[in-house]
Amino acid sequence: MRFITLEEHFATRAFVEGAGRYLAGFGPLVDQLCDLDTGRIGDMDGAGIDMQVLSLTAPGVEQLDPVAAVAAAREANEQLAVAVQKHPARLAGFATVAVAVPQEAAAELERCVHNYGFKGAVINGHVRGRYLDDSFFWPIFERAESLNLPIYLHPTFPSQEVTNAAYVGNYSTDVAGRLAGVGWGWHIDTANHLLRLILSGLFDHYPKLQIVIGHMGEGLPFMLPRFDLAFPVEATKLTQPVSVYLRRNVHYTFAGFNWLPTFLNLWMQVGVDRILFSADYPYASMSAARAFFDQLPLSPADKERIAHTNAEKLLGLAEEEK
Repeated sequence: MRFITLEEHFATRAFVEGAGRYLAGFGPLVDQLCDLDTGRIGDMDGAGIDMQVLSLTAPGVEQLDPVAAVAAAREANEQLAVAVQKHPARLAGFATVAVAVPQEAAAELERCVHNYGFKGAVINGHVRGRYLDDSFFWPIFERAESLNLPIYLHPTFPSQEVTNAAYVGNYSTDVAGRLAGVGWGWHIDTANHLLRLILSGLFDHYPKLQIVIGHMGEGLPFMLPRFDLAFPVEATKLTQPVSVYLRRNVHYTFAGFNWLPTFLNLWMQVGVDRILFSADYPYASMSAARAFFDQLPLSPADKERIAHTNAEKLLGLAEEEK
């Protein structure tokens, strides 16, 4: 069985020295992020992973000023392109785009697709506190739909204002950071972000647009039936109930959430055709993801869908990339 992973991360040394400088103290992790050659391929071989679809690690370029974001996105894409061209059967890419400059971001996405064969774009959450339901950003979505390729909406930390209001409390600053970040906040912020996109009418404007989110749906599948009760079309003025968009315009990856009850909830709410395998490398283990996948109580045909055929369909992976 072929295995394609879709939330796998990389960095460049320039990124670690700039927007990703918080990573500087994590030497071995930085080495793994920056290795786009034999070390990464060896790790994939050891875990039985055939292809990684790579994206620039959070916080990406979304919190940079526009000029710096454009330059950093171009630098990351150029380095990723070299790696993809060297290992076309093993590595693919999501473009990094300067979301703060939507027309430039749309052009960079198209350049990376046409010149390097990239498979979509990654956006790391809000843009300095500004969310993508603002129609200012919609040229990016329009271009992605026209290219028939998805956007991966990856978490980032909530803004400092939100963190201070919602996550700082009667506990240590370390615990507050975990609450605002990987323990809760960035998952919930991503879920909220996607709901904002739906409620803004984005998918009525661009009905073929596809978004990918990780971590078994960032909590959304658990709440999915509730949304239709809370947001009737009479109130939202959308053409469909919220659940339709979550099942029609969104794909969901594992991304380190290797827990059977969480998977079963996702599977029962959105169906097998919307689920994609991922490991969240190097932050989580590819071998652990494979071991979790292997014990899923699914038919061989459904396992094939999650392991690779759903990704091949969504990303337009060509026969020569297999």
